[in-house]
Amino acid sequence: MERKVSLWQIFAVFAKIGAFTIGGGYAMIPIIQAEMSKRGWISDEDLPDIVALSQSAPGVLAVNISIFAGHRLRGVKGSIAATLGSILPSFCIILAIAIFFTAFKDNPWVEKAFKGIRPVVISLIAVPMVNMARKSCKTWWAWLLAVAALVLVAFLNVSPIYIILCVLVLGFSFTYFRMKKDSSTRSE
Repeated sequence: MERKVSLWQIFAVFAKIGAFTIGGGYAMIPIIQAEMSKRGWISDEDLPDIVALSQSAPGVLAVNISIFAGHRLRGVKGSIAATLGSILPSFCIILAIAIFFTAFKDNPWVEKAFKGIRPVVISLIAVPMVNMARKSCKTWWAWLLAVAALVLVAFLNVSPIYIILCVLVLGFSFTYFRMKKDSSTRSE
């Protein structure tokens, strides 16, 4: 990128995101979008690309998003700063919980707090998914595929791997037959 963002700024923004995100990678997406858009670091059109790359790479989604967003800002050093910023708060919080939680795990207030957090986490995950669907599904058949995949995974317990493989076969078949049709119409 042309703008020179300091590594400390990248670390601080991703540390803020990592400290206040409950629910993991998908819950981070709206916060990352808000923080990075506010600073002019990324456009709304760039975020779906970063999320798609992050989902296709092996590893934890939150870390992958940090890696790709940091890389977009400052290359490898930006990736390192963003990744350290996003994982360090979570690591410290989990370490503190592991040290002190055994004394409080049976406390009814603690149990109620964790039960109260669940709906918030669900909404933090659902909102970016709906926003990405709105931006990505431009045709009726894209919406049909998205809804079919949701129903198959959520209600019929079909493995996402089978859905991805089926969609790949459909996509390659469609492209092959369309190219074949186009080449036959050109030769006439």
